[in-house]
Amino acid sequence: MTAATKVIIAGGGIAGPVLAMFLKAKGYDPVIYERTDGPTDMGLSLALQPNGLRVLELIPGLLDKIVRCRVTDSISYSALHEDECELTRSKMQLAEILGHGIEGARRPVLLRALIEGAQERGVPVHFSHQVVDLEQHEESVTVKFANGKTDEGSFVVGCDGLHSNTRISLFGKEEAVFTGLTQTGGISPVPEIYKGKDVHPIFNIYGDGVHMIGYTINETQISWAITQREAEAKETWRDMDEAKQKEFKEGPFSKLPFGGGELVRTADKIIKYGLYDRPELQSWHKGRVVLIGDAAHPTSPHLGQGANQALEDIYHLVRLLVKHNPSAGAPSTATLGSIFAELEQLRIPRTSELVKKARTMGDVRVVSGVEACKRRNEIVRTMFTPEVAKAMMEDLGKNPFEPGRSEI
Repeated sequence: MTAATKVIIAGGGIAGPVLAMFLKAKGYDPVIYERTDGPTDMGLSLALQPNGLRVLELIPGLLDKIVRCRVTDSISYSALHEDECELTRSKMQLAEILGHGIEGARRPVLLRALIEGAQERGVPVHFSHQVVDLEQHEESVTVKFANGKTDEGSFVVGCDGLHSNTRISLFGKEEAVFTGLTQTGGISPVPEIYKGKDVHPIFNIYGDGVHMIGYTINETQISWAITQREAEAKETWRDMDEAKQKEFKEGPFSKLPFGGGELVRTADKIIKYGLYDRPELQSWHKGRVVLIGDAAHPTSPHLGQGANQALEDIYHLVRLLVKHNPSAGAPSTATLGSIFAELEQLRIPRTSELVKKARTMGDVRVVSGVEACKRRNEIVRTMFTPEVAKAMMEDLGKNPFEPGRSEI
C-alpha cells in the first residue's frame, strides 16, 4: 500500500489546522509545525463572517466545537462633543439571507478548538518548531527548524502568519511599514447599555482622532479595540504591564460615551500593537512551496476579513488540489505549479483589493479636528445605503462559493 502524500504545514494558527483537516479528509498526510510552545493565549478575538463560516461548515462537527456569538445589531455612534449621538442602527439580516451572519469568537478559544479538531482527526501537531530554511528537491521539500530538526514532505504550505518565516525563506526579508495607526484592545463584560435588551451588537464609536469597535464574543463578554494615530508601537500581541493598563483604564478613553468608557474601565487585560503594511507579493509560491493567509496577504483589521480570507484561500487550494490531483498522490512540481498559479490568479486580485479597502477604512475612521470629524460622521450616516448593503450581501454570498455549491 502506497503511503499517503505528506504535506508540511508551517503554522498552527487559524489557517494551518483548518487546511490540515481538509487535506486529511482528501487522503493526504498533513503535519503541522508551529513556532510557539503550545496553543497561545495571545490575541483578542475575530469576527467570523459568512464567507469564512461557510468554509468551516464543510468540516463535519467543527462549528459545534467553536464557542461564538452571532451579532444581532449593527450600531454606530458619534462621541464628538459637538455631535454626540447615535449615527446608525440596523438589524443584521445576513444569517436569514446567507445562512450565516457575523459571529464573534475569542481568538485563543477558537485556536484551541481548531488544534483539537485537527488532532482528533489524526493530524500531528508539533509545537516549538520554527521554520528557518527550506531546501527544495525534484519531488520533495526539506524543512529545517530552529531547534535543529528537519522534516521532508511532498510540498509545503506556509500558514505562519504576519511574521512568516516561510515567506522570508522564499522571498527574503522585507521591511514592514508602520501605518501611523495603533490599536489598544481588551475583553470586558457586556456594558449596562446593552444588558437586558436581547442585543448582541457590533458597534463603532467615532471620536476626534479615535475610533472604537466592539462586538460580542459570548453571552457575557465583548471584545473591543481602539484605533488612534500615534507614534510607532511594537507589533506584538502582548499584554501591557499593570501600570500601563491602569493608566489606560483611567485615561481619556474611560470617559467614552455609549458604553465605550465602561468597556475600557472593566477590561480583564489590555494589549497594544502597531498596524503595519507589508509589500504586496506578485506571486505566493516558489517551486513546491506556497503561502496562504496572512503569510501571503497580511491586512489591517478594519474590515474584519483577515481570517475569513485565509479560509477562502484554503477552500480554493483544496478545490484545485482535488481538480488537478484527484488521486491525492505525490504531485509533480509541474502539477503543483499549475495549482499554485491558478490559486494566485484567482486570489491575488481579490485579496489585494480587500487589503486596500481595509487601509482606506482605517483612514476614514480615524480623523482629527471637529470639522473633519463631522464630515466623517456624515460619511458613516450614509455608508450603509441599501445599495452598499446589497453589494456586501452579494460578495459574502458568492465567495468562496455559493451556499450549497461547494466543489470540495
